[in-house]
Amino acid sequence: MSCRNKKAIIIGAGPAGLAAAYAFLTETDDIKPVIYEKSDSAGGISKTVFFDGNGIDIGGHRMFSKNQQIVDLWEHFLPDEVKNNINPDEQDVVMLRRKRFSEIFYLRRLFSYPISMSFKTFKNMGLKRTVMAGFSYIKSAIFKREEKNLEDFMINRFGKVLYSMFFESYTEKVWGRHPRNISKEWGEQRIKGLSLVKAVLNALHLTKKKETTLIEEFSYPKYGCGQLWNLMADKIVELGGEIHYNSDVKEIFNEGNKVESIKVLENNEEKFVDADYFLSSMPVKDLICGMSKKDEDALIVASKLPYRDYMLVGLYLKDLNLKEDGCLTRDCWIYIQEPDVKLGRMQIMNNWSPYLVKDKDKVFISLEYFCDEGDDFWNMPDDEFIKMAIEETAKLGIIEKEDVISSTRLRVQKAYPAYFDSYKDFGKIRNFLDKFENLYCIGRNGQHRYNNMDHSMLTGIEAVKVIAGKSDKETLWNINAEQEYHESK
Repeated sequence: MSCRNKKAIIIGAGPAGLAAAYAFLTETDDIKPVIYEKSDSAGGISKTVFFDGNGIDIGGHRMFSKNQQIVDLWEHFLPDEVKNNINPDEQDVVMLRRKRFSEIFYLRRLFSYPISMSFKTFKNMGLKRTVMAGFSYIKSAIFKREEKNLEDFMINRFGKVLYSMFFESYTEKVWGRHPRNISKEWGEQRIKGLSLVKAVLNALHLTKKKETTLIEEFSYPKYGCGQLWNLMADKIVELGGEIHYNSDVKEIFNEGNKVESIKVLENNEEKFVDADYFLSSMPVKDLICGMSKKDEDALIVASKLPYRDYMLVGLYLKDLNLKEDGCLTRDCWIYIQEPDVKLGRMQIMNNWSPYLVKDKDKVFISLEYFCDEGDDFWNMPDDEFIKMAIEETAKLGIIEKEDVISSTRLRVQKAYPAYFDSYKDFGKIRNFLDKFENLYCIGRNGQHRYNNMDHSMLTGIEAVKVIAGKSDKETLWNINAEQEYHESK
């Protein structure tokens, strides 16, 4: 048995932190990972929460990656049902294969997402809107805008009419500001190479290159994403790592070009811990503000870094009004583009995994609302907020109020690192953090980058490579930043 005489403190037990800890234990023989997690469970903003026997994912995460190392890691913990000929009814530790199906709810109708030029789309849009959208797209293809913001980015790819119909309102709900006031970098991170042409070619199966946004199938744990993180956490402890829950990192002590220790409030007891290496997936804002010796330029930028928070309302229902040929709609996600409600998106958990719903004859949905921590929306009492959510969903004709059996509400802090305000000066933060030779920023909030799960995990794995001398910090920061990575496998 190896002697691990060095210690790596990992802040956060989300996908990045868990991947880093597992990599330390399987790829090195002298470094012991010790995770400090603020909440009482693993998974970060990718965990699954169970309510009244029903599972609800925070965010909902399709498990798809162009990186084979990540796919292999997922399937190491949860074997694929198809590849291994597993019957999910008979085995719990299994990765399901699911069909990707999402739609946009607009004009009280469902439109395919990504937008496709199908008969259904034309029928729902009507002749006048369809003609206008066509000419608008042609105009955008000929006369390209200078891409100064997210609005320019989207109009260049879809035309102004389709942008106004299917992107503008939803984007403003998510971020709390109009797309013209958001950096185009958000589009480069999330929409990547997608355009109307690529969406149509994909729908007609005329392209071999598959954008992440257009995948038709994805993997998903039988009992939600949280099942993977719980299995990983158990294995980390089994291999000799440590995970401390209910442990809030309050201060980071730095001297010269090194971080020396942290102050942690663990189960309401204060303690100081030192280590050789420090990997942080905590929000960059909190990391910079929590350092004992601060850089004034970095502090000014960090203190104003924007985030978007959100809330979930879970509804356990007798039935749902959204049907296809008499059966429950196939949608995993439905994006609510209607401007007369605050509801932004809904998930139908039955379609992620039927094993997340207590009674297979019932329906469990998640309603997502975007807000800022501490605003009136965030502070609304649970019963009032749930009542509003039920009324809005009934107003849209999606449910009947009397079909609600039970409900719950969840708040999620700093779910979305935002690309506006002081973000334009993020380079000052990175320049300061890169001076510390034993500090590595990983994960969505650790890098203030809108990563998917696989990208977050890769940052954790890459940080271990940097520590082992097999990579460098430039490579670590470039994960999910290079266009080539996005568009090819």
